[in-house]
Amino acid sequence: MIVRQPYFPAKNAAGTGTAPAAGTASNAVSVTELTRRVKLALATAIPPCWVRGEISNLRPQASGHVYFSLKDAGAQLSAVLFRADAARQQARLRDGLQVLAFGHVDVYTARGQYQLIVRALIEDGVGRLQREFEVLKRRLADEGLFDAARKKPIPPLPATVGFITSPTGAAVQDFIRILARRGWRGRLSVLPAKVQGEGAAEEMAAMLRAADAAGIFDLLVIGRGGGSLEDLWAFNEEPLVRAVAACRVPLISAVGHEIDFTLCDFAADARAETPSGAAELISSRFLACAERAARAVAALDGALRARLDRTRARLDRADARLRLLTPSACVERGFLRLDDLGNRLGAAITRAAMLKRKRLAAAAAALERRTPETRVQIASHRLLALWKRLQASSPASVLQRGFVIMRDEAGRPVQRRAEITPGQMLTAEFADGAIKVRNES
Repeated sequence: MIVRQPYFPAKNAAGTGTAPAAGTASNAVSVTELTRRVKLALATAIPPCWVRGEISNLRPQASGHVYFSLKDAGAQLSAVLFRADAARQQARLRDGLQVLAFGHVDVYTARGQYQLIVRALIEDGVGRLQREFEVLKRRLADEGLFDAARKKPIPPLPATVGFITSPTGAAVQDFIRILARRGWRGRLSVLPAKVQGEGAAEEMAAMLRAADAAGIFDLLVIGRGGGSLEDLWAFNEEPLVRAVAACRVPLISAVGHEIDFTLCDFAADARAETPSGAAELISSRFLACAERAARAVAALDGALRARLDRTRARLDRADARLRLLTPSACVERGFLRLDDLGNRLGAAITRAAMLKRKRLAAAAAALERRTPETRVQIASHRLLALWKRLQASSPASVLQRGFVIMRDEAGRPVQRRAEITPGQMLTAEFADGAIKVRNES
């Protein structure tokens, strides 16, 4: 753990703060030491865990290691899958894939960057179902199906209870066992129905309507044991949720584990964390006489669990320190350093080759400009341009543009009107010939 020492500036004679003297920084640590402490703190405080996210910036290496980032809407995390672990994975990694990754947090000391060392990785198909769950939940809530005013009170001492569930599941066995162990004296009817797969929601809804219409139950329970979101999806289907909300008999939803929530939980009159929790809720009044003994047992159990947790935490810290010193951890850090240097070397070689290539192209272009053939071509083009300009300025070219050259009897061009005398014979030269003319003015 890193402990930050508070800094209090020394007071000068005026009572104001001053900068610390050079000698007071003797307790400063190096960057390497600080990074090592951060690495130890992370390894100690964060045990290996599962992380859900989306793969991005996937970078497989020739060495077999795979680098990528895990991201969600709020953050992203660098991750690495080493060659031996990557070879065992069945998921086909690609950018945009939703996955569950198991691993531990480590710090790459060369860059001071923390990352997740992934040991196992599986595809996560929960995202789509979770979005459907939220959309349907919002729509039914807007209709008022989950309003607290619609919910009926749970009877404290129900005499007849109907449990809609799979008759072969472990949940019903746990439910019956808990009721028997707690001395409940009511009557329980197991109403069989599919709780998973195609048609399960319709079958449970039909059984719920039949139990409601029978009029013999004081309390109904609908539920099943734990499972994935896909396994519990029947309890999120709209027909069953509406049937639960419309039931006239008080109803408890007991689906999955404590962390599992379904739309039936919101539509029912009460929710139990598990089917076992529903059995405890129903039989709670029968345990009033054993309340003190139960509290004592709970206190003893809590103390034992706390002691076990403290012992387990000490063991985890020792295991984290030991893991930092194992040869495999040193080898993995070496792999990280080798891949980093290899990428940097490849980039440097590429940049050097591009620079050499540009210089060679520039030299070739300069040499091309200085060859005799090029100079002759340039001179030829210039000579041709001068010839064209000369041709454009010749008298013949002027005549071709519609002008006329007037000449006197000696054949000299007449440049001004004042040079012409009355009755003088002149020659008008056109582009296609000449004619004799006389000045009559």
